[in-house]
Amino acid sequence: MPEIKGIIVPILTPMYGDETINEEELRAQAERLIAAGVHGIFPSGTNGEGYILSGEEKERVLEICVDQVRGRVPVYAGTGCVSTRETVRLSQRAKALGADALSVITPSFAAASQEELYTHYRTVAQSVDLPLILYNIPARTGNALAPATVGRLSEVDNIVGVKDSSGNFDTLLQYIERTRDRRFAVLSGNDSLILWTLLAGGAGAVSGCANVFPENMVAIYEKFIEGDLKGARAAQDVIRPFRDCFKLGNPNTITKAAVALLGYPVGKCRAPFNSLSPEAEDALEKALSGLKAKGVIRP
Repeated sequence: MPEIKGIIVPILTPMYGDETINEEELRAQAERLIAAGVHGIFPSGTNGEGYILSGEEKERVLEICVDQVRGRVPVYAGTGCVSTRETVRLSQRAKALGADALSVITPSFAAASQEELYTHYRTVAQSVDLPLILYNIPARTGNALAPATVGRLSEVDNIVGVKDSSGNFDTLLQYIERTRDRRFAVLSGNDSLILWTLLAGGAGAVSGCANVFPENMVAIYEKFIEGDLKGARAAQDVIRPFRDCFKLGNPNTITKAAVALLGYPVGKCRAPFNSLSPEAEDALEKALSGLKAKGVIRP
């Protein structure tokens, strides 16, 4: 079982203008992130547009990432689907393709009770011999994993962690409190809360911002581990101008646009989530220029 820790990157899915996957650039992005010192690669997450990829595309993206990473860091496969049946199928395929762990987002669209969520995750976990990380992002899915449910699920042998993107720090704290006596990793899905998650006993983060400035995001974790809280705080605080751009559009669209502005041919997000307002474009360019001036974004 890989150690669940550090800065795990929900790697972008580069696309050509016709929205097909740019496999060569996907490999290049994986290399760029590993060179920056990230602790894991997570294909088909929210920033990887897993919500809009077909099942076959998710399998291909995972296959490429596993082949390119070659065991240097763990590969976390995003396999959550609306139905338990399809989640089981994709999770089993991820195992066959060489994933080290699974990240399973809550089912979406239809409202699910906590008991239904518990049964869903337990069924998926029992269907495949891989570590499974729960993924809570209720603003996107409409279904929230209650702390009590996470506590129950942490008793399932191969459910080994949770990513919380709710933005509610008390929820994250309760996840930590209810799983503290187990080998269970609580990860921040909100990049503004990484240092505070570590201070509270969390294991790290799944960081979308690490697609843009991976060295800085890695520094939050590494400096914290070294005991350099001042340095970790500086690396945490400096991302604020970029994250302020998120209020002007879809954060996934802004993140991918930022990477493209840095000169990487990742393309746009898949339609209809592929445009930014002139205000957002201007704010993003100013934020990136400021981060370059501070040395946060390297040439």
